[in-house]
Amino acid sequence: MDLGQGIRKALARVTGAAIIDEVAVKELVKELQRVLIANDVEIKLVKQICNNVEAKTLAEKKIESLAIREHIAKIVYDELVALLGEKFEPKFEKGQRILMCGLYGAGKTTTIAKLAKFYQKQGLRVGVICGDVHRPAAFEQLKQLSEQVKCDFYGNKGQRAELIVIEGIDKLRQCDVIVYDSAGRSGFDAELSHELKVINEKFKPTDAFLVVSADIGQVAGKQAQEFSKYVSISGVIVTKMDGSGKGGGALSSVHASKSKVAFIGTGEKPDALEVFDSKKFVASLVGFADLESLLHKVKEASDGQAMQKVMETGKLDYESFMAQMRSMKKMGPMKQILQMLGMYDIPDDMLSKSEEKLKTFEIAVASMTKAERQNPDLMTSKARQERVAKGAGIKADEVRELVRQFNMINKFMSGAKKNKGLMKRLSGKLPAGFDLSKLGGMGKG
Repeated sequence: MDLGQGIRKALARVTGAAIIDEVAVKELVKELQRVLIANDVEIKLVKQICNNVEAKTLAEKKIESLAIREHIAKIVYDELVALLGEKFEPKFEKGQRILMCGLYGAGKTTTIAKLAKFYQKQGLRVGVICGDVHRPAAFEQLKQLSEQVKCDFYGNKGQRAELIVIEGIDKLRQCDVIVYDSAGRSGFDAELSHELKVINEKFKPTDAFLVVSADIGQVAGKQAQEFSKYVSISGVIVTKMDGSGKGGGALSSVHASKSKVAFIGTGEKPDALEVFDSKKFVASLVGFADLESLLHKVKEASDGQAMQKVMETGKLDYESFMAQMRSMKKMGPMKQILQMLGMYDIPDDMLSKSEEKLKTFEIAVASMTKAERQNPDLMTSKARQERVAKGAGIKADEVRELVRQFNMINKFMSGAKKNKGLMKRLSGKLPAGFDLSKLGGMGKG
């Protein structure tokens, strides 16, 4: 069980109790201890968190049950935020030089490509220097990743690192941000420390990031302390957060070492890098919705032209509906979208059905004639529904379900048109009002 799932289950057990008394609170604390320790959070920190949760919760035991339930969740949230530190604030300035450090296996080279993509999204030109002259595949790997994210690249096989950094700064002088990939090692040694000091003096970084893997747990904090002896570490980037049961240990130990968590890696793709925000991260652990991130994804993915038509008429047609379904795919996996809505721990088979349902809807719309897509009233015909189903190779009941869902959303949009404030908020996004709970049997309807 991962950290978030464990915490959410512990909270659900106590907040779902008929009576929240001292026994229930102590049971919660016991479960939190088990979950945190299982996820490699340092025992001393676990005791501190759990003692605080118990003391603060029991101090409010005389308040009515509903208030206590809300209060317990807030106490756990606040304690975990304190454990993980403040939000990192990256700089988006021209002239930045970023030194990347880390041992082998942490994902440093891959993270450099993600970081380049991150700054490119802010309109900055990024160049990377391959300074890892010890790992044979480092040059080819970084060059290939640089081409993938379309950033500038410099490397010089066979040259010494201290000369490569000078050459690289000159070759990439047109770039707004220069990222230097320093050499890694299987362990911290005298040779690595000497090379880091030399490169640090010549590169003169504005920021230095240490890359560590979440699967090393508490060792992440020790690495941060060790590297800080030779380089002024601006922040730590924790990779593999999407697949490690020790992520909580890595994050908490970095903060305990007086270092900052700067970014977290959440997947393999170039854009799977997030600025670390403890409040946002803990909100996901506790099970709170993240509507801000959802709206950001919607804005990036939405088809503005299709929605402009909806805004003007107050009605959808199947063409704009299909355009927004394509936009929804761009937003990411269904699981991620639902989590932003505060819907966690949904069984994978149910999510799979929901994904299939969206694919079926898109196939059905593609099978309609142009007239049917532009005039939704035509699709109330049973004969047309059966014809579309036959052309799409799906069941007629699936087409009828699409029509029901479409009509529900269209009715919602027609009513919302009268509310200018609401329509402004809905601008550029769909599925606004789309009942995700009804997809794939996720709700009663």
